[in-house]
Amino acid sequence: MKFGARIFKTGIAITLALFLGYSIGLPSPVFAGIAAVFAIQPSIYRSYLTVIEQVQANIIGAIFAIVVGMYLGNNPFIVGLTVIIVIALILKLKIEKTISVAIVTVIAIMESPSDQFFQFALLRFSAILLGILSAFVVNLVFLPPKYEKKLYDKIVEETQEIFKWIRMSVRHASEYNTLKDDIDKIKEHIIQIDQLFLLYKEERNYFKRNKFEKSRKLVLYRQMIISTNRALDTLKRLHRHENELHDMPIDFQQLVIKEIEDLIHHHEQILLKFIGKVKPQAPNELQIDFSFDRKKVIDMFLENQAPNNQEKQENWYQIMTLVSSLLEYSEQLEHLNILVDSFQNFHNEIIVEQA
Repeated sequence: MKFGARIFKTGIAITLALFLGYSIGLPSPVFAGIAAVFAIQPSIYRSYLTVIEQVQANIIGAIFAIVVGMYLGNNPFIVGLTVIIVIALILKLKIEKTISVAIVTVIAIMESPSDQFFQFALLRFSAILLGILSAFVVNLVFLPPKYEKKLYDKIVEETQEIFKWIRMSVRHASEYNTLKDDIDKIKEHIIQIDQLFLLYKEERNYFKRNKFEKSRKLVLYRQMIISTNRALDTLKRLHRHENELHDMPIDFQQLVIKEIEDLIHHHEQILLKFIGKVKPQAPNELQIDFSFDRKKVIDMFLENQAPNNQEKQENWYQIMTLVSSLLEYSEQLEHLNILVDSFQNFHNEIIVEQA
């Protein structure tokens, strides 16, 4: 069982909301605790956006609940109709993430006793607002996770997993169904990497110098993700066309395998270079070629075209997609290598914090 920062922040936000509710004498502080649950966010920036939207939703829900409750009562049918109207308005305003808070506000207010309805409605509205603000305070006080470190570690983890399967595939040591299942898992993990990238992108910097560094890092991390995707695409094509590659001439197979192994080795070196474990190249030095021998591979590939044999021609077309994937992968790595060298030469004192 793993307890993340968000779990602790949610518990603390609920505790704070309930404590404040009891301290100031709110009759139903439980609604403050409920509202705090919806307002917890993984970053300060998202929390800021959320608190603005949820305050709007709380106000909308309260206005409709008070007006409808005062004039039409709190019959269950009326409550349901009010909820429908509030949801439609929130969807119109494109703040659909706050629907839960608005519904809680409507129900909390409209289930109030009929006598002194307006006073109870304001107290319920205040309780929910207190919960939203309590969660915002917790998000401000408790520092968010280090998304940059998480992002880098996750990229490295998934690329290493891809490299493992590529090395097994070129040696015909992978089991077909197991690899297929793992490719699906890697795809899901890359979606998580994209989400981490968005969280890192949303982190705000308050110093001009840091903003420039952050902008360069965003470009670099995006290229890392692109390169990881290209490595995954290479693995998928190896997996899909393993038999077709095996039917190609031995010298072509050996060349492709060698170039693939060189590419993933260079990819590993680039990732290590970014954290300062490999020396970067100076701007006036000749860039190391992180691409593979395009001309040699393409020439040998074209030499093995078999126009008079339909079966071999089909295999040739399939292998063409693998060669195309390798070309794209090498180009993206070359670009990533240039970006890392450029970043390290301008910011050689900055590396990803590994603590």
